Amino acid sequence: MKKIINDPYAVVDETISGILKAYPYHLRMSAESGRALVRADAPVKGKVGICTGGGSGHIPVFLGYVGPGLLDGVSVGNVFSSPSADDMLAATKEVNGGAGVLYVFGNYSGDTMNFEMAAEMADMEDIEVQMSIVSDDVASAPRNEKEKRRGVAGLVFAYKLAGAKAATMATLNEVKAVADRAIEETCSIGVALSPCTIPAAGKPTFTIADDEMEIGMGIHGEPGLQRSKMMPANDIAEAMTDKVIIDLPFNQGDEVAVLVNGLGATPPEELFILYNRIHDVLGEHGLNVWKTYVGEYATSMEMAGASLTLIRLNEEFKTLLDAPAFSPFLPQWK
Repeated sequence: MKKIINDPYAVVDETISGILKAYPYHLRMSAESGRALVRADAPVKGKVGICTGGGSGHIPVFLGYVGPGLLDGVSVGNVFSSPSADDMLAATKEVNGGAGVLYVFGNYSGDTMNFEMAAEMADMEDIEVQMSIVSDDVASAPRNEKEKRRGVAGLVFAYKLAGAKAATMATLNEVKAVADRAIEETCSIGVALSPCTIPAAGKPTFTIADDEMEIGMGIHGEPGLQRSKMMPANDIAEAMTDKVIIDLPFNQGDEVAVLVNGLGATPPEELFILYNRIHDVLGEHGLNVWKTYVGEYATSMEMAGASLTLIRLNEEFKTLLDAPAFSPFLPQWK
């Protein structure tokens, strides 16, 4: 294992410390927890606070989306491990501006359990909390069992849309409605080419041959839909695009935003080669690409591979996607 680290058991805390030193004008640590970070100006009085959280190893998810027009706070767990309920409560209290708090997070059992516990503790402190759980990974369960699906890069669209809605000083119910609608209109699928190594474990999370790939593998190494020999980029793009189009399903004339995401060790050139064919396939199906994001938005340590996320847009979603937002990881996201 070759990693630029000191102590494998100190990776998360040293990462947080480095980020806080790099962006002191933007983020600050909660007074009650070293694993809870909030935007520097939190709480914003009268605005719905939005919190997320999850295991480390996925930067810029989760803490990369804290900032004006995005999220207000985040709780950070160990690598690929859920944050504690106490850390989530600490973030909740820091971002509460009096209008309630929305939790937006991925559909993983540990996260769900701890976020529900944090919400119960917040209620005892007279903070109203609601939850929107992202479940966009089409490979992890059929659509009629969507409640079993994992949350992956579709988190990004839920964050952006809910964050923009909250910035208009909308109510908690209104912000949650936007987040829930975004989740319903979002589909994702990934392809993995190599494993990653959790620092404290010191060994790869799974094994895959040099000439193999796996479509549908999860960001923690969860089994996918199909393992096969490596295919050309165009074939990979077609396989991924077809699966997400069929799932919603998307219809001719729909306007979509597209996110092509690198998992941590995929060069930008390869992501754009993928998008080159994805764009054409969408056009062949009569879908209109209104906005495109290509880059690293939800990684998995040093895993090689990519994911594709589509969201079907309406006029409100288009306005919210275009609304101003800022994070050091997404400067002037437009």
